[in-house]
Amino acid sequence: MIELEGVPELIDPVMVAAFEGWNDAGDAASTAVAHLDREWKGEVFAALDAEDYYDFQVNRPTVWLDNGVRKITWPTTRLSVVRVGGDKPRDLVLVRGIEPSMRWRSFCNEILGFAHELGVEMVVILGALLGDTPHTRPVPVSGVTSDPDLARTMDLEETRYEGPTGIVGILQEACTHAGVPAVSLWAAVPHYVSQPPNPKATLALLNRLEDLIDMRIPLGELPEDARAWQLGVDQLASEDSEVAEYVQTLEEARDTAELPEASGEAIAREFERYLRRRDGGPGQGPGGPGPGPGLATEGGDTSYLRDTGGGRTRPPKPEHPGPETAPEAGPEPAAETPREDEGSEDGDGEE
Repeated sequence: MIELEGVPELIDPVMVAAFEGWNDAGDAASTAVAHLDREWKGEVFAALDAEDYYDFQVNRPTVWLDNGVRKITWPTTRLSVVRVGGDKPRDLVLVRGIEPSMRWRSFCNEILGFAHELGVEMVVILGALLGDTPHTRPVPVSGVTSDPDLARTMDLEETRYEGPTGIVGILQEACTHAGVPAVSLWAAVPHYVSQPPNPKATLALLNRLEDLIDMRIPLGELPEDARAWQLGVDQLASEDSEVAEYVQTLEEARDTAELPEASGEAIAREFERYLRRRDGGPGQGPGGPGPGPGLATEGGDTSYLRDTGGGRTRPPKPEHPGPETAPEAGPEPAAETPREDEGSEDGDGEE
């Protein structure tokens, strides 16, 4: 029985979910949902029972002191709700947690139970994978769905991926079978610099989410964090000739592939985002109309933070491209390549 005491009737709610673990390279996706929760001061109204879904030897609880009293925080998934103001207010239901260790079907059914009770109109699941993409270029973000009608109306890719999947893929299919429109947004994180955090990938996911749900998302310090992250990786890459050469190879391949992508559609999408930020637009943040700090409308060049829809390529890798390697990212963003430090112990969690 789902208890929703204290939760008001929601306005055109959209559920946005992300899970730490296999589908969260660089912690980009989970950090994006955490950013939304922080900027819009989300209020937690439900948490799934940790005993039902988590192996505590894999995801261990933590002990902490609260005024001298020892307390335990259990790994779980929490749901919060935020109301986005503006001329056309709407609500977001934020789902943030850790990929479950077991009972994935029951886990998805419980999330869908909340979606049904709250009247959620669409579920957007954020993910991040390792890919052959240079850190110096806009982060590729792909939107995929299993619904052919949704793919056509929202200009998304219809997924054709086959292979191992994580909770993002399972939840999306569960939504499809339940008749709930569902979309996954995937950011490609450079495999040679996959350690979290990755504010540039987080920012790219938020920009794509903003376009998808047609509301202005306050970015706070993310643009500056993304710029600082890129400068830091530039410095590290310059200190290793092999890495610098490899990055240049990726840049050349990416630039060549994106030449046809400077299309009117991509330019129109950027212009729409500009107008939305300049005028406040649908779903402006609580701070009122006008652009937030660090936005392109203030005159700074933030074009390096956005992807204009270019495809990914598969250039040959040198023998030692960098500190970490990963399988090549295929054309389907649901390739869900795990981070190397995550392993695959969570990817087989169904009963």
